[in-house]
Amino acid sequence: MKACLPVPPELKSILLYKDHRAALVDYANGIVRNRARAEDVVQDAWERLQAVERGQPLTEPLRYFYRIVRNLALDGQRAWKREILRSGGEIGDLAEMVADDNPTAEAGMAAREELHIVLSSLEELPERSRLALHLHTIEGLKLREVAERLGLSVSFTHQLIAEAKLHCIKRLSGRP
Repeated sequence: MKACLPVPPELKSILLYKDHRAALVDYANGIVRNRARAEDVVQDAWERLQAVERGQPLTEPLRYFYRIVRNLALDGQRAWKREILRSGGEIGDLAEMVADDNPTAEAGMAAREELHIVLSSLEELPERSRLALHLHTIEGLKLREVAERLGLSVSFTHQLIAEAKLHCIKRLSGRP
């Protein structure tokens, strides 16, 4: 097993943005219902994510990225609604333009496809890696607790989990 070199936070943020940009734009578009505004939201969210990561490392940067995108998109929608009403628009007109919280059929299909890819990529992992990832990510155990349960060192457990996550991310992004 080859050793993993630490990745600088700036590079992690760039890779996260690159690998998940399309899905994040789709997510934001589901809220704002405007592709150009959705792209702006994701760009703003990425800049905020980078600013936060400069101050402290994030344990779940992708989850945090999605949260920023959602908050910015909802804030933008609220501001947009206020502007429509301020400019003399009718509430009925506004109701037709407000985003539906339900995912589109395409978003649901994409999510199911991504889930299938993740599940199949998990099956490709060695049992110990899969178990470590499950205990940490799904059951929420701390690295120390996972290491104790598996009888491994904390640093090796961290490496197993990182490599398992990277494997899933690579499969999701279509890389071998």
